Amino acid sequence: MDNARLLKPESCYLHVIDVQQSLMRQVHEADQVTATTALMMKCAAILRLPIVANTQYKKGLGLYVPEIEVLVEGIPRPDKVEFNGLANEETCNVVDALSKSIDTVILVGVETHICIYQTAMGALARGLTPWIVSDGVSSRRKENHEAGLARLRDVGAKVGPAEMLVYELLEKAGTEQFKQVLPLIVEQN
Repeated sequence: MDNARLLKPESCYLHVIDVQQSLMRQVHEADQVTATTALMMKCAAILRLPIVANTQYKKGLGLYVPEIEVLVEGIPRPDKVEFNGLANEETCNVVDALSKSIDTVILVGVETHICIYQTAMGALARGLTPWIVSDGVSSRRKENHEAGLARLRDVGAKVGPAEMLVYELLEKAGTEQFKQVLPLIVEQN
């Protein structure tokens, strides 16, 4: 991917990783991750970005947190045991069925240093650019989250906050999509 090119909605999909109740109870800044994940899912719907989700061993870790669970109806959500969501066969089948114009995966969820990192590595191996929403990911320990973000940058992932990414995808004010997204951004702040 050209580093000087701004993202376009048709070139991206959103991948939600493991925002499950029992795991999120232990995550640093879980409320922020939940709110940002919800924001990204709502914006993705407005911008018509495909959304793919994963759970990690749902039998043990349960459903998503309620704020996100209500947003995933109709969204493919394979359960996995792999830490790399893109090492899961069912997930790969969903991603392979997406438009061939997609070259970027936007990642939100947990944990930064495990499943986010390994899914980003899986994206790189597939020729996709991982874009990590820095305020939409975290780990149980702040230090692991920070180390995960540093490692992600080192391997070539793009890292930035949700608002930066959303405005990049919107490109300009005044559009119908901008008018739908703006109240979501204002509510987030």
